[in-house]
Amino acid sequence: MKIAYKRILLKLSGEALAGERKNGIDAKILGNICDKIKEIVNMGVQVSIVVGGGNFWRGRYGHEMERTTSDYMGMLATTINGLALQDALESRGIFTRLQTAIEMREIAEPYIKRKAAKHLEKGRVVIFACGTGNPYFSTDTGAALRAAETDSEVILLAKTIDGVYSADPKENKNAVKYDEITYLDILNKDLKVMDSTATSLCKDNKIPLVVFGIDDPENIVRIIKGEKIGTIVR
Repeated sequence: MKIAYKRILLKLSGEALAGERKNGIDAKILGNICDKIKEIVNMGVQVSIVVGGGNFWRGRYGHEMERTTSDYMGMLATTINGLALQDALESRGIFTRLQTAIEMREIAEPYIKRKAAKHLEKGRVVIFACGTGNPYFSTDTGAALRAAETDSEVILLAKTIDGVYSADPKENKNAVKYDEITYLDILNKDLKVMDSTATSLCKDNKIPLVVFGIDDPENIVRIIKGEKIGTIVR
């Protein structure tokens, strides 16, 4: 089977794992997403995943808290999600490795670029948790950084909306969806696709981005098969 990408990085938000519950993890949604990850792994795609932690902790919750402390709490939340993804994938027969930017040797490998690349070459799904390991940086920036480091061909950015719009379609019915857009346009128009640091990192390293709706996890498979889903950012 012809595939559009050989090595991808999938960026999942914590909210995507929570579903309508808005917090915690919905086991059915987690399972549906992992079923599709298994499908593309079996197609020969090398997959790494960066997962957020917003279903357990968001920086805005800690507005009365010192920013660094709040950000580290968010990193721990991404590790919870990473462990859940690892468990769900391995229960489906997919070999995985969880790597964290902050050392937690009892539950995960520390992030090492060469190890991550070797795991991908062996067909293991590599899950990256803790973002970049630094406060003041989002998991979007972590995704852009890991994609660059592991020579990923594309970042698949899973969202609760089905692409990039000129405005928030939930608030503005006249918002226009883009089929394709440049990173420079995103920065100039201040479109909230990724934070500006992540957007600039993708732009500078020429990593294309596919923004798509995760409400239907089958979209992951469709993108790998070369279907035009969501919005392509170049």
